[in-house]
Amino acid sequence: MTGPAEQPRSANAKAMDNKAIPAIREDRNVTLTHPVSIRQADDRDVPALAALRRLWSEEQDGRTLGDDTFEDQFAQWYATESARRVTFLAQINSNAVGMVNLAIFERMPRPGQPASRWGYLGNAFVLPAHRNQGIGTSLLDALIAHAQGTGCVRIVLSPTDRSLPFYRQAKFGPATMLLARFLDK
Repeated sequence: MTGPAEQPRSANAKAMDNKAIPAIREDRNVTLTHPVSIRQADDRDVPALAALRRLWSEEQDGRTLGDDTFEDQFAQWYATESARRVTFLAQINSNAVGMVNLAIFERMPRPGQPASRWGYLGNAFVLPAHRNQGIGTSLLDALIAHAQGTGCVRIVLSPTDRSLPFYRQAKFGPATMLLARFLDK
């Protein structure tokens, strides 16, 4: 899941593939109000992931978005990205209610240093009716466990203002080691 070439994976990472992942709670007091299944998504989940992405986009735009090609575009994107990106899906009674993914970046090797990688957390979304019930926390816990199990040295993200308290509670802090340049379109 880390690139076109198959990368060595820990036994822990292999055990988590396509199975329900137990919530890791640490010191965060979260109570799930519904029985939620968190698992690694696969090709069979593409329609559910595309539906969540459409609903997320429509929520952001405040309107229904007509795009008859979106589902095909999403499927093509997923097929390309799934080689280096792991997606977690939250379900209640087999209905998709949330998702998050982690893009894995392999660092260029350095002489005398062990190989390392880092992850970019993206596309975190929970349906509005299921927010503030611990589902986002369960998705994040699964993603963090996967990142740790596959040897990531850090996880970075670009949070929205609304999500900052959520990520701060999960021990994310400012990433002052990064710079960005926005390119003209």
